[in-house]
Amino acid sequence: MAIQGPIPISFDQVFPHGCYLVGNVEQVKDFDASANGRTVYAKDKVTGEPVWQVPVMDGDPTVKASQKTVAVKILSSTEPPLPPAAPGLPITPVEFVGMTVTPYVSQSGRLAYSIRATGMRPPRAKQAPAGKEAAA
Repeated sequence: MAIQGPIPISFDQVFPHGCYLVGNVEQVKDFDASANGRTVYAKDKVTGEPVWQVPVMDGDPTVKASQKTVAVKILSSTEPPLPPAAPGLPITPVEFVGMTVTPYVSQSGRLAYSIRATGMRPPRAKQAPAGKEAAA
C-alpha cells in the first residue's frame, strides 16, 4: 500500500468551520515509559520531537456535542505559544499548520483519528472564491 504513516491534510479539510481553543497546551506524557514517580514525556516516533497537545472545539454546528472537543497534538521542540485572544470573543480562534491525520481503531472498536500539526497561529482571513465579488 502506498500510504504509510500519517496522512497529510489541510486545516480547512479537518475544520471547515474553524476551531477554538478550550484549554492550554500541555506536554504529552508517555505513560508506558513513566514509572516510580518519574514522568517521561512522549516524543514523535518519526521526528523525535516532543509531543504537545491542546484541546479545541470544532466550529461545525452539525457535530454532536459529545464530539465537539478534540485534542490536536503538536510536534515542537519547545512549547507552542497560544495565538492572542480575539477582542470581544470569549474563546480564541486558532488555525493549525502542517497537519496530518492517522486513523486507528479505538478501544471501543470504532474508527478514530489522531490529529497532529507542526504549529498553530491565529486564523487567516478567508479568501472569497475566485470570480465571486463581495456583495455591496
